Amino acid sequence: MKKIVYSLILFSALFGAGTVAMAQESTPMAPDNAAVNTRDRAPEAMTAGKQSNANGDVNLTRKIRRAVVKDEALSTMAHNVKIVAVAGHVTLRGPVHSEQEKTVIANKAEAIAGAGNVDNQLDVKGQ
Repeated sequence: MKKIVYSLILFSALFGAGTVAMAQESTPMAPDNAAVNTRDRAPEAMTAGKQSNANGDVNLTRKIRRAVVKDEALSTMAHNVKIVAVAGHVTLRGPVHSEQEKTVIANKAEAIAGAGNVDNQLDVKGQ
């Protein structure tokens, strides 16, 4: 019985070590968002952390988010764009699949926030 237990322990140790070695041999993929991360470090960059907590801005963001998510024709990527409102001015950021999605989201935001109150910084990334 002891030989079987020792054999199982040895087998597990060897198999586990082989799995770790295989995982270490693969090279990780380089991230494709390095430029975006650099851009977001700029002090003037409008990021989600700059969202105002004023009731009007929170409600504005909520209304735009609901309008975007409610549109089932938009992709999941489009549903997840950043919507940041500060003093009634809305900034849209993030990737979308097409120019059409970019336009649709901007139009929804302008319909709610008013013309001239939307900065459309959405990036078309394709499929």
